[in-house]
Amino acid sequence: MPTGGTIYIDDIAIDDIRLNDLREQIALVSQDVVLFNASVAANIAYGKTAVASQDAIHAAAHAANCMDFIVALPDGFNTVIGENGARLSGGQRQRLAIARAILKDAPILLLDEATSALDSESERAVQDALETLMRGRTTIVVAHRLSTIENASRIVVLESGKIVEIGTHRELLAANQLYAGLHRLQFASG
Repeated sequence: MPTGGTIYIDDIAIDDIRLNDLREQIALVSQDVVLFNASVAANIAYGKTAVASQDAIHAAAHAANCMDFIVALPDGFNTVIGENGARLSGGQRQRLAIARAILKDAPILLLDEATSALDSESERAVQDALETLMRGRTTIVVAHRLSTIENASRIVVLESGKIVEIGTHRELLAANQLYAGLHRLQFASG
């Protein structure tokens, strides 16, 4: 396990960046989406430091493939969704989290198992929304579903906390090591 080192963002050590400034540069979409007992619009706007316009909230929802289910809700964007989005499906909650990240428009995106708990239909809608979100930003993806990372410019494979491979999807398949074995296991039935 590494015991030292420094993380840099644009040649600046993160230790030299104020925590609030660092947080403004990062958007997070995790497996465990945090939603509040508030309206759809308020949940999308959460995390944005400036006040978000209704048009900006709607645009983020559209980009995250949320509009189909939002317009079907009793009060649309004004519908209160319950604690942790209890009135929504897993895929709908995930897409709201993506809309939130789109609205935040941070240059760094962290995806932590963002599609791991979804059924195939929900995963496709979420994956489409993630592709929109990832465009033009540095994205760090933690994933066990390899379909989530196939288009990454660089994949870092960890085993027991150690880096064991680095490369593109094609390079890692050609190397025929851990990543290739995991890929064969995941896609053997398909």
